[in-house]
Amino acid sequence: MEDNIDVEAGENQFQPYLDALRKELEHQDPIFIIGIIISLAVVVISFVLLKYFLSSKTVQSAVLLVGLCDSGKTLLFSRLLSGKFKKTQTSITDSSAPYKAKNEKGSSWTLIDLPGHDSLRPQYVEKFKSAARAIVFVVDSAIFQKEVRDVAEFLYFLLTDSAVSRNVPSLIVACNKQDITMAKSAKLIQQQLEKEMNTLRVTRSAALGTQDGSAGSSVHLGKKGKDFEFSQLPMKVEFLECSARGSKGENGQADIGSLEKSLANL
Repeated sequence: MEDNIDVEAGENQFQPYLDALRKELEHQDPIFIIGIIISLAVVVISFVLLKYFLSSKTVQSAVLLVGLCDSGKTLLFSRLLSGKFKKTQTSITDSSAPYKAKNEKGSSWTLIDLPGHDSLRPQYVEKFKSAARAIVFVVDSAIFQKEVRDVAEFLYFLLTDSAVSRNVPSLIVACNKQDITMAKSAKLIQQQLEKEMNTLRVTRSAALGTQDGSAGSSVHLGKKGKDFEFSQLPMKVEFLECSARGSKGENGQADIGSLEKSLANL
């Protein structure tokens, strides 16, 4: 009984203010009232969108080293961090360490070496892709001709990933092992990858169309109606030549100046 009395007292306390507000609104121009309502709605919607943007934004502070097995990723990882030659073996897990770029800002990234085995690649890409500020795709230039199909398929997998497409990290294709006589140039590797990925785009789109009647279930690579070129991608793409081993072997310096410069410009 006492609770009911308290509620009624509360309602009576605010009733004069409500009556005054109602009378004031009755004397206002309807257009003015509508304007107030719209303004309030805009403020609320803006607040909700800002909150969603801030909560969903992922800090992109990682540089991912990816590529096929034996492309030289792990040695490149060691050279970038310490400059030293290190005997390596096939990685079965990721390795990470802070990397300080060689620029005036002293920019610092987390350098992550991902396993290159085809059975491990997808899960590690999934784990780190959202944090990628840049993807360094390492290619074995010496045997590229034999691996062009596998290289193109892995690169296609990365570039058609929805998270990668949305976050647009820089793509650096590091054409490694340039110290070997038979190594292909970065320009030739780019041209052959464009041809191979153009073919993949056609076959994959056809396969998707057969499965669900539409090819729109994955990110389209490049521009529709045109042969694929890396220049069509939304992210910055760079092909460069390097040698993690170096021309003087284990006792010499690595030839990675162009890669270090690119990382400094991220």
